[in-house]
Amino acid sequence: MKNKFILLGILFASFGVSQMNAQINLGDKAIGALQKGVTSFTLTNADAAKLSKEAVDKLDAENQVAGPTDPYTLRLNRVFGKHSSGEGYTLNYKVYKLKEVNAFATADGSVRVYSGLMDIMDDNELLAVIGHEIGHVANNDSRDAMRAAYQKEALIDGASSQSATISSVTDSQLGKIGSAMIDSKHSRKQEAEADLFAYNFMKKNGYNVNAEESAFRILAKMSEGTEASFLERMMSSHPDSKQRAEDAKKRAEKDGLYKAYVQQKIVNTAPAATPAKKTTTKKKTTTTKKK
Repeated sequence: MKNKFILLGILFASFGVSQMNAQINLGDKAIGALQKGVTSFTLTNADAAKLSKEAVDKLDAENQVAGPTDPYTLRLNRVFGKHSSGEGYTLNYKVYKLKEVNAFATADGSVRVYSGLMDIMDDNELLAVIGHEIGHVANNDSRDAMRAAYQKEALIDGASSQSATISSVTDSQLGKIGSAMIDSKHSRKQEAEADLFAYNFMKKNGYNVNAEESAFRILAKMSEGTEASFLERMMSSHPDSKQRAEDAKKRAEKDGLYKAYVQQKIVNTAPAATPAKKTTTKKKTTTTKKK
C-alpha cells in the first residue's frame, strides 16, 4: 500500500491510489449486457448488507486493523462509541492503520476510518466526517453503491447478468466489490444530502457545527498541493471542497451558530495510566478495662 494521501472515502469521492483501491473497468460486452439484461435487477437492503459485510470482512483481513487497546481505536470509541445506532441503521467502527486520508461506510453499517485521517483532524472534524458517512448509510446511498458494484462484477464474469436476484460471488469478486465500495462516487445530490445529514447530526447532538466547514477547508488545502492535478481529475464530477465548506458556513450562519473554527489538539496516544491510590487500613486497637 503506497503511503500517499487521498481524499476522504465516500465523503470526498474515495479515490484509489493503491492495490486495494483498484478501479474496475467494464468491457464493451459487459456494458451491452448492462444495457440489455439487468434493467430489472433489484437489490434489497438485506442483500446489500450481506454482500457488504462479506466484502468488508475481506478488507479487514487484508489490512492492518487497530486492535481494541490501540490508541486510535480508543480515540474512535471515545468520539463515536455512543453513536452506534440510529433510525434504520446500526454501525460498527474500526480503524485501518494506513497513512491515507480516507474513510468509508458500507450498506451493512461498517464504518472504516484510516489512521491518516485521524492524524490531521480533531475530534469535532472527525464527527463531521463520520457523520457524513452515516448519512450515506441512512440515505441508502451505500446500498445503491453496492448494487452498482455487484452488477459490474456479475457482468464481468457473466454470472447473474440476466437474473433479478443475487447469487454467490467468488473471493476475487468480493475483493473487487470491496474496492468498488471504497471508490464509490455519489451524485452531487447525494453528497449534498450527506453533508446536510452531518450538519444536522452535529447540531442535534450538541457538537460544534463549524467543524464541518473546517474539515472541507483541510481537504481544499490538500488539493492545492502536489496532488492537485490528480485530485482535480478525480473530483471532476463531484462538488468542490471549497464550495462545500462555504455551504457549511452558510448553514451555520443561517442558524446563528457560525464562529470561525479553531482546530483543537489532536491526540492519538493512549491516555496516561492513573496511578492507583494506596489504601491504608487502620489498625484496630482494643482496650481492656481494669476490673
